[in-house]
Amino acid sequence: MSAIADMKAVELAQAIRNRKVSPIEAVRAALDRIAQRAELNAFITVTADAALAAAKVAEQQVMAGDPLPSLHGVPYSVKDLTNTAGVRTTMGSAIFENFVPTEDAIAVARAKAAGAILIGKTTTPEFGHKQSTDAPIFGRTLNPIDPTVTCGASSGGAAVAVASGMGPLALGTDGGGSIRIPAACCGIVGLKATLGAIPNLQPPDLFSANSYVGPMARDVADVNLLFDVLAGPDKRDPYGQAAPDPQRAPQSLAGVKIAWLPRCGNHKLDSEVEAATKAAVRRMEALGAIVEEIALDFVSMEPSFLVILESGVASRVAPHLERFGDRLDPHLIITVEKGMRHSAVALQQAGFARTDMFRKLQQLFQRFDLIVSPALTAPPLPLGDQLPDGPVLINGAPAGSLRGGWYPYAFPLNLTGHPAIALPCGRTRTGLPIGLQMAGRWHADKFLLAAAGILETDLHIGKFGGED
Repeated sequence: MSAIADMKAVELAQAIRNRKVSPIEAVRAALDRIAQRAELNAFITVTADAALAAAKVAEQQVMAGDPLPSLHGVPYSVKDLTNTAGVRTTMGSAIFENFVPTEDAIAVARAKAAGAILIGKTTTPEFGHKQSTDAPIFGRTLNPIDPTVTCGASSGGAAVAVASGMGPLALGTDGGGSIRIPAACCGIVGLKATLGAIPNLQPPDLFSANSYVGPMARDVADVNLLFDVLAGPDKRDPYGQAAPDPQRAPQSLAGVKIAWLPRCGNHKLDSEVEAATKAAVRRMEALGAIVEEIALDFVSMEPSFLVILESGVASRVAPHLERFGDRLDPHLIITVEKGMRHSAVALQQAGFARTDMFRKLQQLFQRFDLIVSPALTAPPLPLGDQLPDGPVLINGAPAGSLRGGWYPYAFPLNLTGHPAIALPCGRTRTGLPIGLQMAGRWHADKFLLAAAGILETDLHIGKFGGED
């Protein structure tokens, strides 16, 4: 069973199709791994009985020779911010501790239609509001590589589940880097697709949406497999109307134009992160890519991002404070209080800043196919004073706030809507994962995935990116 738990989704789906592994064995292997690694605290809810029942039906369909969808019998998890029909969806909070949706989110419905089997709901800070995966109703989630450092957030449980073999696939959400940050911290791959490419109807204001549902897995091929299932238009999502960009996925990196962004307004970059990410970019250049270093100030977006984040959290949580205040994360309450102080003018100005950054990136993408950067300025941070707000220390020196100092490359892309993927590109001397981020044009998700896959293969062949 242990070997099955460590299989990747593409391999497992094929083994099920070829009757080498049964869906029941696949689900049991994932459930066994959840039990074996319970100390990691990756799940809020485990749907063992329902998953095994679905696996029995899936096995009957295999044996009957029925046509099988692409993820038939493959176990997967869903972050507990995303609605799952008949399975409680807590938002990581006492406010929704017993909430059971009646409908699946679009991404969940599409995964189910593709044959994937839900094994549970993964941990998240309350409403995904902070960069530390802990909350009063479930406690702290631990990094499987090193429990003394953060697993990232807010899709921390999803990243931990995938990295430790609790199902090869996970659905995370990304409101400011929340798929890419934990992917980088846990040594896996995570994609924030183009805004609307994977429709998402849960945000209360669809027109100013900056939160995404997206795939997480142990390699690019598995992320690509799940993306193909999840992507596609839905007329109920105002951004989910467009067809994918006709730009062809590259077969090689020859001639691909890359903007290398080692710093984006941040003054500090960990020396090991800098060395590993530069080496990855040099590999892309050796494979024929045309690389040019650029300057771009993402850090200046932090105040605008905070106005949008904090006012959004406040509008959702403030009505519940009187009833649930003593059961909520004190950091959530502080975030609500900050959000209540933002004016309508400040929120409008944040929208102006969002538009301005979108225009700057659109101009860059007239010259380049990809923007490549570190995923984070430093390896996973130690649990303690630097989380959830900073200040961050890099190479022993203060580097600023958590967003501006540790993940400045991530959150602006939530506001501009461009797709971005985080993938492993090495390890520190102490074995902590280092992540690379690649961003692309709107709806060029398949181009981005293909380029990431080419680099991933090259890094693995070169024994550069850690374990295969």
